[in-house]
Amino acid sequence: MDLNFDSIKLTVILIAGFGVVSIAANRIASVFQKANLPIITGFLMTGILCGPFVLDLIPSQSIGELNFINELALAFIAFAAGAELYFRELISKINSIKWNTLGQLFFSFGIGSLTVFFLADHISFMADMNFSTRLAVALLAGTVFVARSPASAIAVINELRAKGPFTQTVMGVTVLKDFIVIVLFAMCFAMSISLVSGNEFKYISVLFPVLEILISAGIGYLLGRLLDVFLGFGLKSDTKAVVIVLLGWGVYFINHLLGTLDVIPGHHIRLEPLITCIIASLYITNYSRFKPEFLSILEKTGPMIYAAFFTLTGASLDIHILFSIWPIALFFFCIRLITIIGGSYAGGFIAKDPIRFVHVGWMPYVTQAGVALGLTALVSNQFPEWGPEFATIMIGIIVLNQIVGPPLFKYALRKVGEDKTRAKFQTDGIRDAIIFGFESQSVALAKQLMTNNWQVQIVTLMKKGSIDEPEGIVIHYMDKINLQQIKDMGAAKTEAIVCMLADRENLEVCELAYHHFGTPDIIVRLTDRLYYDKFLNLGVRIVDPSMAMVSLMDHYVRSPQATSLLLGMEPGQDSRDLEVMNPNLHGVPLRDLRLPADVIILSIKRGGQMIISHGYTRLRLKDLVTFVGSKKSLNDLTRRFDY
Repeated sequence: MDLNFDSIKLTVILIAGFGVVSIAANRIASVFQKANLPIITGFLMTGILCGPFVLDLIPSQSIGELNFINELALAFIAFAAGAELYFRELISKINSIKWNTLGQLFFSFGIGSLTVFFLADHISFMADMNFSTRLAVALLAGTVFVARSPASAIAVINELRAKGPFTQTVMGVTVLKDFIVIVLFAMCFAMSISLVSGNEFKYISVLFPVLEILISAGIGYLLGRLLDVFLGFGLKSDTKAVVIVLLGWGVYFINHLLGTLDVIPGHHIRLEPLITCIIASLYITNYSRFKPEFLSILEKTGPMIYAAFFTLTGASLDIHILFSIWPIALFFFCIRLITIIGGSYAGGFIAKDPIRFVHVGWMPYVTQAGVALGLTALVSNQFPEWGPEFATIMIGIIVLNQIVGPPLFKYALRKVGEDKTRAKFQTDGIRDAIIFGFESQSVALAKQLMTNNWQVQIVTLMKKGSIDEPEGIVIHYMDKINLQQIKDMGAAKTEAIVCMLADRENLEVCELAYHHFGTPDIIVRLTDRLYYDKFLNLGVRIVDPSMAMVSLMDHYVRSPQATSLLLGMEPGQDSRDLEVMNPNLHGVPLRDLRLPADVIILSIKRGGQMIISHGYTRLRLKDLVTFVGSKKSLNDLTRRFDY
């Protein structure tokens, strides 16, 4: 009993210690983001630094104890991978997915295996092998070359909020290859055992892994049905997230349990948890009415999971191995890279993909992680004579792929324009706005803002001379939405952009403002609700004319005084957002602000998040504080905050 208690206590301490490292990894990874590197590169480097081979903050013996974190994360990542495969969106990309997958398989496995086989004399541990053993090693190496990392792909896609045909193709190929590589490895592994032992190859040995994959898919379907029922419960989102993660880990638990049972004489049934979780997620994504909620839970939970998983992955990588075998590891790395490039170009050209996709189409498939490491471990255990050397070299390749791959994928997504990250906004302290669209409402809005000391410009797609320009308002004429012209208006430092054009042009403006300027407030007038989700994904404030009037009247009925006050319709009253730019206010508690008696604080927004404030809350530079009060008092506060 004492032993069990001590074991539990040790596990809790390990988890707490690793939690601190993961939190630190989050902060350190942000530095890598500033250097335009993927956040998972920061997690990996932090893990390597804190691991047993550098600072030893995560001892080698504790990595095994924390393996359940890997299992939790891999199950979650498999859910996220399946959620990316929405059949209705993938139908148009099925030809591209098919040919890119076949191209990758032919080059990575076929040419990769042949290259390793014919260069065996120049590889130290293969030089003295006979023909059969060389062939076995070549087949297994080719299989490992095919393996990809859905975890890394999902992490980069989520970080960049990437979406589009290129991203869909990449996810389709990545998940499909995960299925294929497991089947392919099962066949090559069985064949390699026969080649090395000299025994006759038995086809029955291949049927067991295929049976296991079918069982895994069946359990995945059942898990999907279970998740569908569970998501219908009226629980909080955080509670559902915890249960979803635990259900995913339960698949690994069942797999461990089956491994102890001799279900078939002489053979233990082994599930493929990744396939099980992907199938479950596919079911929810394509056949459940809870898809939006499921995707929202995955999006909110993902950052914590990725931080823990990739930090632990980095800690488990033995960089001493990489230093000791780097020449041969680099050689194999180059072979794999060449086959990936060849397969990508071949598949892309046959599928008739856009040439801009073909040129960068190989970059998303460089990274390797969990699946490749798992296959390598099986080879090492099965062939003790040369397996450890094989595993050492393969781990070296995986380390290189894990370091080089994510930045390449990030570059590819940005190159094809499917990166949806928000640019960093740099304010100049001037309250200004650009309104897109010339009409009576936009002119009225401009005049209203100008009476509140805002600088306003209006952009129109009409011809010059076709409108009567109102006095005091700067009007810009454009033939079409043009990034350079918008930059020349000073949009990079404009605090608000209002879009009152057609939805398609509005979306184009919003995407430019989001990606190139990081505009903090983008407001759009919606016409067609088909565009609603597209605007929502960019964090745009949407005004739906069909609902705005109903909502306004509802608030007037339920809270007429507050509504009138916030809309500035009470005589002499107004509301205003003020950014803390005065360094003398940094660190000052709200209770010490000495506010005028007719002013109250409604909210404080810090780092894009609303914070719960009270009298002891201290202001920070760049905080956005919302005040309500008399116009005279608000004008005085504005001068104090702007400094």
